[in-house]
Amino acid sequence: MLTRVEEILFASMIFFLMVAMGTTLTVENFKKAVHSKKPLLIGMISQFGFMPLIAFGLAIGFGLSPLFSIGLILVGCTPGGTTSNLLTYYAKGDVALSISMTITSTILAIVMMPFLFWLYCSGFNTEQIQIPYKSIIGSIFILIIPVLIGIKIRSANMKLALKIEKVGSFLGILMIVFLLVVMVPKNIEILKKTTMAMYISAILITVLGYLFGYTFSRILNLTERQSTTVSLETGIQNGPLTIAVILLSFPPNLVNEILWMPLLYALFVPITSSLATLYFYLTSKKNQKELLR
Repeated sequence: MLTRVEEILFASMIFFLMVAMGTTLTVENFKKAVHSKKPLLIGMISQFGFMPLIAFGLAIGFGLSPLFSIGLILVGCTPGGTTSNLLTYYAKGDVALSISMTITSTILAIVMMPFLFWLYCSGFNTEQIQIPYKSIIGSIFILIIPVLIGIKIRSANMKLALKIEKVGSFLGILMIVFLLVVMVPKNIEILKKTTMAMYISAILITVLGYLFGYTFSRILNLTERQSTTVSLETGIQNGPLTIAVILLSFPPNLVNEILWMPLLYALFVPITSSLATLYFYLTSKKNQKELLR
């Protein structure tokens, strides 16, 4: 597991990342989100309805071990990440809706994450694996504190908030690299147990999130821009938050294996999200050309 120095470094990274997340949020944004009732409701159903179910289905369908399954399901229970806001902009989606979904899912996660985790992971409880539900709830509350600090910074000093947000984006990538560099040499046996089914699961959880989010939105008559937004918001999860909850909640003897699927997810999501963004961008350009004819 992590040494004391590594734990301090990681805790510092997590704290700053959560502050950076907070600097992207405002009370005004949340007030506006309340007025986007139908798109926002569809987005939340996609986020907290489809994603945990997709994760559970992949874990059972591919026969993942209990600890790897727990890690994948926790990814599915996590709220959307702020990366989706930027990608929505590139994809010509509805940026205001994207921000509203991120804010709303982050707030709802305080209740939804523990509930969904209990719903889908209670079957994995054994004498060897005790899922610490109380610790998970406590971890989420602890992680909300730096988010609130970030919101306060944004309201007091916008320039500082924008600088923190930029550093936070870079730090999110650095944190994943840090964990891989630290953990891979220590966990060769886990690496040997990484099967093709695990790689496919880590890719499919986000790809199916895009597909389900988009299809569900179109069936319920959201616009193309709104459907694009819901799709990206559904498929892109808050990876650093998932990892932080695991490290803060589970005992050291279980952490390494539980953490492995979120790390695989974090490796592949930049690729799948870039491809999805490119597809939606090209589709938007095509639709614009057709309207001009």
